[in-house]
This record gives sequence, structure tokens and C-alpha cells, in this order.
Amino acid sequence: MLQVVLAVTAAFAFALPARANVDIQEITSPGGIDAWLVEEHSIPFVALELRFKGGASLDAPGKRGATSLMVNLLEEGAGDLDARAFARATESLAASFSFRANDDSVSVSAKFLSENRGQAVALLRDALVNPRFDADAIERVRAQVISGIRSDLKDPDSIAGTKFAAMLFGDHPYGSNEDGTENSVSALARDDLVAAHQAVLTRDRLFVSAVGDITADDLGRLLDSLLADLPETGAPQPSDVTPEFAGGVHVIDFDTPQSVVLFGQPGIGLDHPDFFAVYVLDTILGGSGLESRLMREVREKRGLTYGVYTYTVDKDHADYWMGSVASANDRVAETIDVIRAEWQKLRDTGITQEELEDAKTYLTGAYPLRFDGNGPIANITVNMQVSDMGIDYVATRNDRLNAVTLDDVNRVARELLDPDRLTFVVVGRPQGLSN
Repeated sequence: MLQVVLAVTAAFAFALPARANVDIQEITSPGGIDAWLVEEHSIPFVALELRFKGGASLDAPGKRGATSLMVNLLEEGAGDLDARAFARATESLAASFSFRANDDSVSVSAKFLSENRGQAVALLRDALVNPRFDADAIERVRAQVISGIRSDLKDPDSIAGTKFAAMLFGDHPYGSNEDGTENSVSALARDDLVAAHQAVLTRDRLFVSAVGDITADDLGRLLDSLLADLPETGAPQPSDVTPEFAGGVHVIDFDTPQSVVLFGQPGIGLDHPDFFAVYVLDTILGGSGLESRLMREVREKRGLTYGVYTYTVDKDHADYWMGSVASANDRVAETIDVIRAEWQKLRDTGITQEELEDAKTYLTGAYPLRFDGNGPIANITVNMQVSDMGIDYVATRNDRLNAVTLDDVNRVARELLDPDRLTFVVVGRPQGLSN
């Protein structure tokens, strides 16, 4: 049966053209659950996406990793089914469920055939409402999580990310690993997982999207059956936090021939009026692969790295601008010097009209390609809701990009690029660099 759902998924991806003019309906179930729906009846298949805002940032004090461990256990037995029975039932229905936690949300993705919809939804409901948290499953998954934590302690990328987060956010939940530490995860009891479940999977922070072979009326009934028994309210959201970018270079000694580097500075969020100008600016700076300024200067002209990238980060409670690069220990100091110089140059001299038009072409042309099947569309539309983009965003996004002018981009470059606060974390044994 698993082959059936994979075949249907592939067929649906080809049945739905790659386009960005999807017809999104706003619905409300009889029980008051809001959702967005894209109907597509050519293939008897549905993708459902749920987002619960808050995620791992809602861990109780002293219980870091509880939400992550809890989410990893949702498909390890539910209702009358233990972990093996739950897995067999899911496979027999040709259904697919995935559960993920990050700092800002818990994500639930489900895919199922129309003919098995009722049974698949009942199975998913048990996972969400009646997880078992059996002792053997807890210990098995706990061991997997701890193994990952130990592995991260030997991985330079993970070490850099942990250090960078701690520098930026301190005691805020964003400042520590969402999976917790070996000590914190080892200390978690079943009651802590039950408490995390009650704190996070609640209706007051729920967003829903569905795409595929289902009508608005049927989706409304499905959502009430699936979600009505979840708690109405959960734990309060954490406070907003301003990332601390002190500037300079911070080196963590690690025995490796190549240094890993994260760098960043303050940024803005999706709700800022200059967001699209910054989006274009970032694309030109380091967000467009081989065509970016940093890639040309650091890789193509000097051969200092295989790749260097920048990206804006819009979290629920903090906004910032990030980048990453890796370079040989004897060349990483030069790499950082070039990045700093390009940051300064872009702030001082801005971009050209040709760069602006190339960036717009890249960003507007690539956007429709994201809409290549029911799963991706459900994911995009639920993220739109979480980010409060508005139901017309799919239709207006490229127009907003095209409305960005050369003056807009060069103004935000002068106002926002901040070489003095550009902060680097280097993991390795870089020559010519020290704290």
C-alpha cells in the first residue's frame, strides 16, 4: 500500500501545474476551526498541514527538550495501538504522517487517499489527542535524541549554531538547543511529556491548510472530528527578544582542517514595510547562489570557499540577518575580510539597476515552481497563515517584488547594513584569528 500513496503523490504533482494562482478558500468548521482549502479533485488524494504556534519555545523552565521529545513520540503509539501497531495501521491505509518541532511551532503533515480518509483521520486524531507515551517508547526515543545531541557536540556546524544562538539570545528559549541537553533530556519524566502535550497542542494557536480531493463541507467535518477534543488554550508565548550583535570574531577551537563560520547582524521581519526591498538586497548580497556578490568575490575571484550564503530570519519573537561559509584554516581570515568589505561596499555604494532587474527576474520566476503538488501547496498556505501574510499573498507577492525600486534597495542598504555589528562565530583552528 505504501507504493500506492507514493504513486498517487507523484501523479498529483504532475496533475497540478506549477503555478502561483491557486484558488484558496477560507472556511470555518461547524465547531469553529478556521482553515484554508485548495480543492483539486483530479486525483483522490488529500494533503493536510497543521501548525501549532509556540513549539519548543514553550518548554517549561528546567524541562528543555520536552516538546521535542513529546513530538517525536506522537507516532510511537496512540489510543489502543502501540508503536508497532500504529505503524502497521498507517502503512495499511497508504497514509503518511510526520510530526516536527522547532523553536516557533509544532508541524503536523498528513497525506491520505480519499477512500481511506475516515480511517486515516481517526488514526491521526489518536496520535494528536490520545498519545500513549509508553515507557518503552519513551526510552527508545530518548536514546535516539541523546545520541543526536552527543553527535552534535562533535559537529562543527552544530557547535557554531549553538554558540551563535547563545550569544544572540542568552536565556531566552531561542538561546538553547530545542532538543535540550543530555542532562535535561535524561531527566524528563512521562508527566513532563504529558504537560508539554497539554501546553503546545491546543486550539488557540492552531493554523490549518488542506489541498486535494475534499470539499469545504467535508473538510469542516473532518477538522471537528480531528481537532475538537484538543485543549482550548495552552502555555503563554515567550516574550519578544532583541538579538545581541556585538560585532567582532568569536573563535571556538576545534580540530578540523576547515573552519565553519556563521555571521549575522540585525534584520527586519515579514511585517516590515521594507521587507521586499531587503529580500531583493539579500538576494544580491548572498541569497542567489552563484549569482550573488559574495559568491563572486569569495568563491569565483579568490577560490576561498565552495559556497557562501546569506538569508533573512523571521522568527516569531526576533528578526535577524544571517550568513554561512566554510574555508580552510589558513584562508578563513581572508574570507572574513572579503565578507566584511562587501558588506561595507554594498552599504556605501548600493546596487545597480541591472542587479535589481536580475534579482527580480530570479525571485519572480522561481516562485511558481514551488507550487508543484498538494503537499508543497498545503505547506506554503499554512505558513502564509502563520506569518499573517493574507490570503491574497500568492497572487500579489510578485507584484510587490516588482514594485521595489532602485532607490528602495539602496536606501535600506544604507539604513540596515551594519558592518560594525556584523558578528562572526568561527569553529576550527583558523590562522590569524582570535577572540
